[in-house]
Amino acid sequence: MCGIVGYIGKKEAYPILMGGLSRLEYRGYDSAGVALGGRKDIRLYKRQGKVADLASFAEGKDISGTIGIGHTRWATHGEPSDRNSHPHLSQCGTVAVVHNGIIENYRELREDLGRHGYRFVSDTDTEAVAHLIEHICERTGTTFPEAVRLALREVVGAYAIVAISTGDPDTVVVARKGSPLVVGIGDGEFFIASDATAVAEHTRRVVYLEEGEMAVLRRNEEFYVSSINGHDERYPIVMEIEAELEAIGKNGFAHFMEKEIFEQPETILDSMRGRLDPETGEVRLNGIADHIDRLAEAERIIFVACGTSFYAAILGEYLIERYAGIPVEVDYASEFRYRRPLIRKKDFVFAVSQSGETADTLAAIRLAKEAGATVLGICNVVGSSIARETAAGIYTHAGPEIGVASTKAFTAQVTVLSLITLALAKRRKMLSDEELIRLGKELFAIPEKVKRALTKQNECREIAVEISRSSDAFYLGRGVCYPVALEGALKLKEISYVHAEAYPAGEMKHGPIALIEDGTPVIAVAPDGEIRDKIVGSIQEMKARKARVIAIVTEGDMATAALADRFVEVPVADEFVVALLAVIPLQLIAYYTAVTLGHDVDRPRNLAKSVTVE
Repeated sequence: MCGIVGYIGKKEAYPILMGGLSRLEYRGYDSAGVALGGRKDIRLYKRQGKVADLASFAEGKDISGTIGIGHTRWATHGEPSDRNSHPHLSQCGTVAVVHNGIIENYRELREDLGRHGYRFVSDTDTEAVAHLIEHICERTGTTFPEAVRLALREVVGAYAIVAISTGDPDTVVVARKGSPLVVGIGDGEFFIASDATAVAEHTRRVVYLEEGEMAVLRRNEEFYVSSINGHDERYPIVMEIEAELEAIGKNGFAHFMEKEIFEQPETILDSMRGRLDPETGEVRLNGIADHIDRLAEAERIIFVACGTSFYAAILGEYLIERYAGIPVEVDYASEFRYRRPLIRKKDFVFAVSQSGETADTLAAIRLAKEAGATVLGICNVVGSSIARETAAGIYTHAGPEIGVASTKAFTAQVTVLSLITLALAKRRKMLSDEELIRLGKELFAIPEKVKRALTKQNECREIAVEISRSSDAFYLGRGVCYPVALEGALKLKEISYVHAEAYPAGEMKHGPIALIEDGTPVIAVAPDGEIRDKIVGSIQEMKARKARVIAIVTEGDMATAALADRFVEVPVADEFVVALLAVIPLQLIAYYTAVTLGHDVDRPRNLAKSVTVE
C-alpha cells in the first residue's frame, strides 16, 4: 500500500527520496510528496498522480537539504487529491509527518484538537498526528522525540510513522505499530523506508523495527530503539539484506509482471533447491525442522491467507489432505478472528503471505498464538513481520515481486506447500518410498516443463484479444485445478478489469449457468487426470449454451481440445504438480488482455501490493 522513505545524513535528501519513491511505485498509490527540513522551515511538495508528476511540480523549486521524508499514498481517508497527499504539516508548520496505516480514533483526536484551535486542511487521519505532536510540544515544552512518543500513546490504530520538526532540525523520529518500517544504516547517515527495496541501492545493513517500537535518528550517532510505551532502550539487531538491484529492474521486459511470469522456472527451482532430493524423495525443510514431527501428528492444520495466497493455501489443503491424510482448513485471514474460530492448542496454523506484512494475516497470527496454537509462516520476505512473529517458517525464495498482481509468488508458495506435503506423507507413511520418489521427481521436473508452457505466448495472446472484447468471463476447474481457476479469474480481474468468476465446474449448473449466453468466454482448466471426464462434461454443457470455450489441456489430448473453440496445451504431468503448469497460460492470458486494453499492468487501479491495513 502506501510507501514511506526518509533520509538524514550528509547528502542532499531530495534525490534519495525521489529514488526511493520510484522504487516503491509497485506498491500502488494515487499521490506522492516530500518534505525537506534541516533549517527554520519545512518545504513541502506533493501532488496527486505519479512520482513523475511530483518531480515536474518540484522542478525549479528549492529542493536543498540533507534531511527529508517522502510518501506515496493509497487513499484510505479522503479522496486522492493534492491536499490529502502526504506529508502533512502541523498548523504552524513546525512538524511534518508521513504515515502508513489507519488511525482509528482520528475523529476524536480531530475534535479535541479543534477545541484547542487547530484547523484541518485535509480529510486524512494522518493530519491529526502532525497537529497532536505540535500541540504536545507547545503545551508541555518537552523534546520533539518525547512529543512523538506521547502523541502515539494517544493514537489507536496501526501505523508506521516518520516525523521531522523545525524545533529539532537534525532529527528524524520513526515508530511502528502494525505496519512495517526499516532503517538502513550508512556512513553517518540513515535511510528510512517501508520496504527494504527502497534503501537497497544505498546500504545493505538494515534494522527492522519491532512491533510497538520507535527510534530517534541523528547524523553521525548510533541509534537505539525503545518501546513507544516506555524508555527501555536496546541496541537494534542489524541485518544484511540480499536483494540484488538488477532483480528489481525489468531486464528488457515490457512490464515487471511479464518478467516475473517468465522468471518462474528459476523461482520454482529456487524454492525447492537444497530442500528436495529427487533421487531419494527426501525433503529437508530446515526452517520448520524443529516442528515437522509434531506437525505430522497434528489433528488439524489451519491456513490463513488473503488474495492469491489464499488460493495457494486451498491448493495446499487439497494436497495435504489427499497425500498426507491430515485435516486442513483454509480461512480468509480477514474473516478469521471475526468468526471467533475454535483453535486448539494442538493445532498448527500456517500464515501464508508474499510480503509477510499483510495486516489481516498478522492479526490472525496473533489470535492463534493467544489460543496456544503453533504458528508457522510461509512468506517471501526475509525479516518481514510474519517471519518475526511466527514460531518458525519457510521462505519461498521467489525474489522481489514488483508487479501488484502476484505470479511467481503464487507458484513459489505452491512449490513449498508441495514440499511440506511430501515431508508429511513420508513421516505419516501415507505413501510408499517408490511413490515418494516418483512424486519428488515430478516436482523436480516442473521448472523445465514451465519453460515449455511459457512458449505458448502466441496462443495466449490471441485468446486475450478475444477476452478483451468481453465484459465477463468464467473460469472452471475441478480438484486441484479449482484453485487454479480461482487464481486465473483473480488475475484477469486485477489487471484487465474484465469481470471474471471462477467456480468448481460441477457448481455451474446450480445457478451460475444462467449467466452463460452466446459468446460468453469460459476458460476450462482441464488437464489430464482422474476427474478430467467430469470437466469435459461441463465443457459440453457450456457449448450447448453457445459459450466460447477456451480449454487448458494436456499435450496430446486432442479429444478435449476438439470440444473447445480455442485451447492451450501444457506438458504432461502428475496431478500432484499439474497446478503449477495449468496456471501459467492463465497468467499469460490475463497479462495480454490487460496489455491489449492498454492498462497499467504493474500498477492496476485501486490495488496495492502489500495490504497493511484491514
